[in-house]
Amino acid sequence: MNRRIITVFLLSIALLFTGNLMAGDRYGKQKVVYHVNYDNAKAQAGALRNIQNHINAVGAENLDLKVVMHGKGLSMLLTPDAAARTKLPSGNATDEIQAKIAGLKDQGIGFQVCANTLRGKKIDSESDLYDVEKDDIVPSGVAELARLQQMGYTYIKP
Repeated sequence: MNRRIITVFLLSIALLFTGNLMAGDRYGKQKVVYHVNYDNAKAQAGALRNIQNHINAVGAENLDLKVVMHGKGLSMLLTPDAAARTKLPSGNATDEIQAKIAGLKDQGIGFQVCANTLRGKKIDSESDLYDVEKDDIVPSGVAELARLQQMGYTYIKP
């Protein structure tokens, strides 16, 4: 009986690794940019789920994935208590969303923020947004999307 359990366990482990290898073979290396410019907490959470599913399918080691946010999309990183200080209607960076973003960042996903939106919506990147460094800020979100596409990134708008 114990031999069967051990055999099933070892086969399960082998299938897990084989599945990951097959996914890498199927999809290869990918460069992808996800575009978020909407203020819908449910849709933003869905975009983060899509990104995690993408990582699970392709493998973090096979992905160069960036999320570019501009306009109302910055609400995904805006803390709820900071919204009143800005020109955005809501802050969707709840503890749950912050945990998802942190998990994605730990897997190498980059989040890029539009400087034009920061200025136009009166957002302070240091005090109003969750985990944004100076290197995460790009001059223009839309120009960054075009630049990344010119560099061979596949565009996805979840």
